[in-house]
Amino acid sequence: MRAVVYSEFKSRPEIAQLPDPEPQPDGVVIEVKATGICLSDWHGWMGHDPDIVLPHVPGHELAGVVAATGGKVQNWQVGERVTLPFVGGCGKCGQCRSGNQQVCDHQFQPGFTHWGSFAEYVAIDYAEVNLVKLPESIDFETAASLGCRFATAFRAIVAQGRVAPDEWVAVYGCGGVGLSVVMIAVALGARVIAIDISDQALELAKTFGAEKTINASGGNDVVEQVRDASGGGVAVSIDALGNPVTCHQSISSLQKRGRHIQVGLITDPDGNAAVPMAKVIANELEIFGSHGMQAHRYAEMLDMIEQGRLIPQQLIQRRVDLQQSIDILTEMNRFSSAGISIINNF
Repeated sequence: MRAVVYSEFKSRPEIAQLPDPEPQPDGVVIEVKATGICLSDWHGWMGHDPDIVLPHVPGHELAGVVAATGGKVQNWQVGERVTLPFVGGCGKCGQCRSGNQQVCDHQFQPGFTHWGSFAEYVAIDYAEVNLVKLPESIDFETAASLGCRFATAFRAIVAQGRVAPDEWVAVYGCGGVGLSVVMIAVALGARVIAIDISDQALELAKTFGAEKTINASGGNDVVEQVRDASGGGVAVSIDALGNPVTCHQSISSLQKRGRHIQVGLITDPDGNAAVPMAKVIANELEIFGSHGMQAHRYAEMLDMIEQGRLIPQQLIQRRVDLQQSIDILTEMNRFSSAGISIINNF
């Protein structure tokens, strides 16, 4: 198969011919029809993920067709259209038994723990608990855009944030995750404030329904602007970028008993951020992490897409081939464009 592969962190990947994967007894092989290019792939290429073993094929947002099944797989057949979360559960540990496969103790993550989907084929373990049947009305490119950013945003807003109609929501960082948050929060009836340093990203946020936008590059007090715009603080705030500054600002933007959700990976070397704990205590704030979404929770999201309440394909800004994906992957930290890039030509 043709695939993007790198043998050293931070060294330019290349296109290579690699052996086609074989399914594990409990797994399948998927012929990849579309796959997203995500900032998490850049983190992996940089060496920020300890699970990656070199040489490595990146890619974790994918959709395609089942090409082969393992001997223990009963509920999936060759030819079925499927997608999956970027975190796969083993189906057996305590977390999985409680329905929380997104924090499985023995996670399977294509593009991180195993070779990923920047390739013609990808092997997926634990197929019975991780695959999601793709409705005919949803195309492969749209489905690939869901795998990490949109599904993560959906669970962050719906399950973790518990967003209700007319609540104010602040979104720090309007890349793929942040714009997904804007779209989903608006669909749920929330009032959204979008914050970014890119006018292009903020214009997209407006088109997706953001009521107010703030350019954080002007040197003004962003937290004060958010609190003024929302009449004293937002009910929910999300750091979709992953930065000590935006994390602190997000928490500081909350009204009393507000909810902060950390989605973006902190890029500082230690991965930590200062938390205004005095405010957390005095105002009884809630702080959540959000790490993907379980396969069994996809139904609500897919229903909203089929109903036209969510239009995630509007987030797709570029469609590229495998060769073009290399430049996009290696330059993702520059935040040169908003929205999502999809590989649809292998």
